[in-house]
Amino acid sequence: MAKPILLCASLCLILLFHGSSAGSSFQQQNECQLNRLNAFEPDNRIQSEAGTIESWNPNHDQFQCAGVAVTRHTIEPRGLLLPAYSNAPQLVYIVQGRGMFGVMFPGCSETFQESQQSSSSSRQQEQHQKIRHFRRGDIIALPAGAAHWCYNDGNEPVVAVTVFDTANNANQLDRNPRNFYLAGNPEDEFQKQSRRPGEREQGRYSLSGASERRRGSCNNVFCGMDSRLIAEAFNINEQLARKLQSENDFRGNIVWVEGDLQVTRPPRTQQEREEQEAREYEESRGRERTYNGIEETFCTMRMKENIADPSRADIFVPEVGRMSTVNSHNLPILRSLRLSASHVVLRNNAVRMPHWNTNAHSVIYAVRGQAQIQVVDENGRSVFDGNVRQGQVLTVPQNFMVVKRAESDRFEYVAFKTNDNAMTFDAAGRTSAIRAMPIEVVANAFQVSVDEARRIKFERQESSFGRSRTRSGRRDVA
Repeated sequence: MAKPILLCASLCLILLFHGSSAGSSFQQQNECQLNRLNAFEPDNRIQSEAGTIESWNPNHDQFQCAGVAVTRHTIEPRGLLLPAYSNAPQLVYIVQGRGMFGVMFPGCSETFQESQQSSSSSRQQEQHQKIRHFRRGDIIALPAGAAHWCYNDGNEPVVAVTVFDTANNANQLDRNPRNFYLAGNPEDEFQKQSRRPGEREQGRYSLSGASERRRGSCNNVFCGMDSRLIAEAFNINEQLARKLQSENDFRGNIVWVEGDLQVTRPPRTQQEREEQEAREYEESRGRERTYNGIEETFCTMRMKENIADPSRADIFVPEVGRMSTVNSHNLPILRSLRLSASHVVLRNNAVRMPHWNTNAHSVIYAVRGQAQIQVVDENGRSVFDGNVRQGQVLTVPQNFMVVKRAESDRFEYVAFKTNDNAMTFDAAGRTSAIRAMPIEVVANAFQVSVDEARRIKFERQESSFGRSRTRSGRRDVA
């Protein structure tokens, strides 16, 4: 009698597990059944004391499918983005400006130290973790849960676009992007855009700012703690502990710094020269770099790579276009983040050949100019056919065919990929799938003659980029 009961129980468990797995799989498939893509402007804008934060609604179907969220920060000179950490790894592209940032890794020593000669005996010597500089064109990698801050020490606003990979394995919560601020009284970049399943999605969101914060509010991670426990944790008095909770602080997420931010750091030119020399040395070795844990430890790992510099282009066709890629091979931290990116410039109405991403979704941010972009799904249906202009975001799902044609003398964009070694496959050109097929296969597949199949295979000699027959011919120097 016991055996039939055990058998029945086992079958029930199997069916329950199978149903749960099927339900999860079905839900995932529903998320990516995209019949129409859109190029989006930001949905929400938060005004702070020293800058703004714009965000795209993460509940749009194409963002849900790719498992990403997108924000754009504008930080004025002498503006400080308050320290925070996120539940998801991030890739940041610096569209404009220069500055410095710090990332705090647990257990790492404070290697930037004030000189003994400059420090007074009456106060403790200043020391902190490594500070890194950034400039236009940099890609910055930020691991999930790593606290970080950013400061604009330049003369123009810093504009930075950030993609959160909320579907990453490092995020053990849900797919809602979450920023945990360590200081201030910030606004949640995505709070107004979150909705429960079944609720209707709202349209464009109204502007919000510091004036909307209710008096006495407190939104950093210390707010929910008892001030007495904070005082004990930091070994300070309770009055000072309450200041950590930042009640009645109406400055916002980005705050002014009086004077200049005084930190211990090497000269910018020296640090950039050392990084450039190290990069050129690795490139001169002519082989893939191997890592033994000494060259790049966890605490001192490289976290940025400039991909807008024309001199480091991976693909270059004069007066047509260029492309630079950053992945886990040239920026090893991306191996753990499972993210990568590429920077593309199309000139003179050039065409980026039809291609697909074999192992990643792609989130395209238009940096400059505009282009006509077409995206086609597995059934040959056009899910997007329109213009994408500066400041807009378009998501291209994995394996969807995409082609881009610049509609200005220069179209510049950055594509964030959800794989640390994202791969693309061209459908036309010298390195394409059609070029790799035998002529007889092409002829029979398309029902054309052998001569026509030969033209299809060999007429386009360029790789990745193509000259447009209607190009203006005007020279556009990078």
